[in-house]
Amino acid sequence: MKILAISGSLRAGSSNTALLHAMAALAPAGVEVSVYGGLADLPHFNPDLDPESIPAVADFRALLAAADGVLISSPEYAHGVAGVMKNALDWVVATGEFVDKPVALINASPRAHHAQEALTETLVV
Repeated sequence: MKILAISGSLRAGSSNTALLHAMAALAPAGVEVSVYGGLADLPHFNPDLDPESIPAVADFRALLAAADGVLISSPEYAHGVAGVMKNALDWVVATGEFVDKPVALINASPRAHHAQEALTETLVV
């Protein structure tokens, strides 16, 4: 089983990213958890651009398509989801990589419920 783990934080010392790396290290046999490291490489979403001509977007979509499930851990900023996380989701909202794919949302902060709600709403689309 392949799980793609995505942190919505670009901080070097991110607790959300550390949580995903810990989960990858503790994954049971037969479960591969890969922490995605290309969030900062995704350009600002622009529907006028051809995503297949942008290597970072094409790679992100391919990783999502190949995953059996997705694990997202994102910080909350100003009662919402981190902009880089929302940007990444905007690149795949209309392409089907999340269709019928299990997704788990976790957060390193017990008070980050607004981000969880915003992520859930975006993923429902």
